[in-house]
Amino acid sequence: MDDGSVVFYQIRDVLTVCTAEEALKDRGIPYAAVLDPESWLKMMDRFDMGIDMEMHPSEILETKAVVNYDSLTGTFYVPRHSDLEGRPHRFAFAMDEKGIVFIENGEYVKKVLENIQQCMKWKMPTLERFLYDFLEKIIGEDLQLLGSLEQELSALEDSILTSEREVFPERLTEIRSILMMLRIHYEQLIDLGQELEENENGFFASENLRFFRLFTDRVTRLQDRSASLRDYTVQLRELFSAQLEVRQNRIMTILTVITAIFMPLTLIAGWYGMNFYNMPELTAPFGYLTVIIISILIVVVSVIWFKWKKWL
Repeated sequence: MDDGSVVFYQIRDVLTVCTAEEALKDRGIPYAAVLDPESWLKMMDRFDMGIDMEMHPSEILETKAVVNYDSLTGTFYVPRHSDLEGRPHRFAFAMDEKGIVFIENGEYVKKVLENIQQCMKWKMPTLERFLYDFLEKIIGEDLQLLGSLEQELSALEDSILTSEREVFPERLTEIRSILMMLRIHYEQLIDLGQELEENENGFFASENLRFFRLFTDRVTRLQDRSASLRDYTVQLRELFSAQLEVRQNRIMTILTVITAIFMPLTLIAGWYGMNFYNMPELTAPFGYLTVIIISILIVVVSVIWFKWKKWL
């Protein structure tokens, strides 16, 4: 380890910290290195990759790989699990058959390599196996992430079905945006895995290309699940709209029933409110009581009728 911004490893049975001279001198053992952009510009000629990559991590907008004459370069744009809608992890890489160099401003790659150093031990250490484990660490928690999003969507569905939601859940829109971002992320990782498997420059042994195929297959499954969850959000949006229409229709039904019940009463009130001189009911001794009884009967019969028709 040269300093805090430059870290070199040799890929032995475990990742072994070494100096830049040890990593670059021993051509039989592949290496991995992590540099900040300034250190990369100073040391790039020592890697003898024949490239002039000056991309700053802050300018990275996608995950991709680019095949050069005698090297493979690219970038990573990895969503931050602790803040999916926040600033992602961004870093670049350059590699050939001897090893790989990561260029980053933060600590993400260093932490991933430290985790690999602590957890992984290889029976047959190769650059391909190291790359596979590194890529697996990037997506290692994604299955759990998608599972938690699925549980959250299921809880939203329950709240919609039980009519606990009177307004559209904004969280549903947020989850939909997250799933769209993850889908793009997985598409780019699949392209990266296929580019590595293509092995255009012949950096990798043909029997080890299976590692990249395994990685691509796993990311494809993650992409399929994220697409299914995104379809789930669409269904929940439609479910909420349907439930809202049901509630509105129920309210309209009640208002219609109330209007229908009081229409005859309004007719009676209007009729007997005319006070014509020759109306016999005006002088009947029980006329007022009779009208009250008739009105009550109209209400009772109407309610029974509407319940029988299941309109109430």
